[in-house]
Amino acid sequence: MGSFSIWHWLIVLVIVMLVFGTKKLGNIGTDLGKAVKGFKDGVKGEEEKAAVPAKTAEVTDRVTVDVDAKEKK
Repeated sequence: MGSFSIWHWLIVLVIVMLVFGTKKLGNIGTDLGKAVKGFKDGVKGEEEKAAVPAKTAEVTDRVTVDVDAKEKK
């Protein structure tokens, strides 16, 4: 009576899937993953975030010219 076996957990999983449906459980998993990712981004230091925009600002200052090259005859 102490711990649950694998069969108990499988029965509980089947009942939960029947009650909530697989689509709703998938949405819950996706939302949980986004929340964990947001938490990790929030925990990162501001110094790491400040270093990335400096590189992108350097790249965006350049101008790209799109031309068709012709061969010289």
